[in-house]
Amino acid sequence: MIPRIKHFLLFASLWIAAAVQHAAAQTHHLYVAAESEDKVYQISFDAQTRETAVRDVITVGQYPTENEGPHGINIGLNGKYWYLSIAHGNPYGWLYKFRTGTNEFIARTELGMFPASLEASAATGLLYVVNFNLHGDMEPSMVSVVDPGAMTVVAEITTGIMPHGSRISCDGRHQYHVSMMTDELIEVNTAAMKISRRLSVTPPRSRTAPSGPSETPVKSPAAKPTWADPHPAAKLVYVANNKSNEVVEVDTDSWSVRRRFKTGSGPYNLEVSPNGKWMVVSYKGEGSTGVWNLQTGREAAKIANSRSIPHGVTISPDSRYAFVSVEGIGGEAGSVDVIDLEQMERVAVLEVGKQAGGIIYWKTTD
Repeated sequence: MIPRIKHFLLFASLWIAAAVQHAAAQTHHLYVAAESEDKVYQISFDAQTRETAVRDVITVGQYPTENEGPHGINIGLNGKYWYLSIAHGNPYGWLYKFRTGTNEFIARTELGMFPASLEASAATGLLYVVNFNLHGDMEPSMVSVVDPGAMTVVAEITTGIMPHGSRISCDGRHQYHVSMMTDELIEVNTAAMKISRRLSVTPPRSRTAPSGPSETPVKSPAAKPTWADPHPAAKLVYVANNKSNEVVEVDTDSWSVRRRFKTGSGPYNLEVSPNGKWMVVSYKGEGSTGVWNLQTGREAAKIANSRSIPHGVTISPDSRYAFVSVEGIGGEAGSVDVIDLEQMERVAVLEVGKQAGGIIYWKTTD
């Protein structure tokens, strides 16, 4: 019996060593938008050598003499296409469709004012794009629902004022986004294409109005939420409150705030790792990125960024690396910081165009 156990342990240790070696040899591929240069960068990170590379630079937009502002970016459900919101329209923005890898332009369609974040639903196959309405009147905006095959807007859902960060639940049934000027997390039923619930995320002592549906600004928004991300397995959504310097954890069963995490200055974007262990948050107000252990509710590390104003966050499918886009200031180039979530340190930096913003993970290769 003992020799069998030894053989089993030897086999297990060899299997683990091979798996670790395989993971170390992988190359990670991403897309990142440079908002002030009207360019999207296809980039890679070699986990074994820790070398980064720009694989392609895609010029986007229609008017060479104007800054049109590529902002939100995401990969389609089948991985064959990537989608990009062009924010600075006249007055309306656009959604662009490109083929992954070749980066061939496929089609575009007009959306609302300043389209921001976007994602496709696995339940409906449709894309949901929030229109931030940065340059419009201070009034309720909308979510544009787009058929990605026909590249046609099929519905417009009226929502809060200045909606921004949005993500869709793993089952595709609900889209979650935030309304900055009404301090709300908003849930959209993707099949019904209508808002199903609203929740105030205002800190309790700052609340000037009762929690509940609201389509008008509170007197002085205390939270100014900028991003929402559902947990990959649990019935939870995490919201970055940019003004109140906190992330709130919302229980979607009870539809209430379960925990509040006091963060660094100006949490802006966040993402929960695919294994559900880590929450990575960009602190736009202090030029750093926080890594939170969701089990303990404690910040495991705070890592300085390569330059000022971190923006977007995306995490590799193996939950090993976080990739953070960093805008920079003035004439500075933007960058992508690579953070090792095992070593809790920044292990690589890649320079890209000015005001690096929207960022999304594409694929892993051996």
